[in-house]
Amino acid sequence: MSINGFDELGFAKIDNHRAERRGFPEAIFCEGKTPEQVAQIIQKMNEGDRNILATRANAETFEAVQKLVPEAEYHKDVRLIVVRKEELTPDPDRFILVMTAGTSDIPVAEEAAITAELMGHRVERVFDVGVAGIHRLFAQQEKVISANVLVVAAGMEGALASVVGGLVSKPVIALPTSIGYGASFGGVAALLGMLNSCAAGVSVVNIDNGFGAGRLAGMMNSMR
Repeated sequence: MSINGFDELGFAKIDNHRAERRGFPEAIFCEGKTPEQVAQIIQKMNEGDRNILATRANAETFEAVQKLVPEAEYHKDVRLIVVRKEELTPDPDRFILVMTAGTSDIPVAEEAAITAELMGHRVERVFDVGVAGIHRLFAQQEKVISANVLVVAAGMEGALASVVGGLVSKPVIALPTSIGYGASFGGVAALLGMLNSCAAGVSVVNIDNGFGAGRLAGMMNSMR
């Protein structure tokens, strides 16, 4: 039953107007919800005509969803459930570049990339170009400079975001990951390093928040 712009499920209130207000439907954060709750939310949202995205979903949750929504896709390494309902045409002249310092940062970066793609954006990827071998980054210079918005995922000390920020005239979204040894404090070191970047034009999202980075990158890429 839809009441005042949301569907009441008892345990959840699905915000039907979020796409109209913010340009993208409500995403489902699966942690803390039972598989059955997530499945019922997606089943209800599937009555509409918008793409559906659920983050931090484990295999058990996907199994419950698939029983009710067989067309759902599961990106196991990224822990995303996707239901594609819209045919969106990306702008051929603008693309978002998603980068990682290391291979270990790819799952978080892919959450950003898939989120942006689901919003209808063209996304390019450049992985494992961290500062320990900075020549790898310079080999991608043409793609880096051509991007309209850049998402830079890095753990350890998070230095890659500052380096990229110093190379481009476009917005850089720094995405700290929880990858690293003890003194990285589960991504806090990368987060603080990115917040203290001396490169102007670098913004920072929360640790491992690939969805937030991808969503922000998509909003920026849509602006004219």
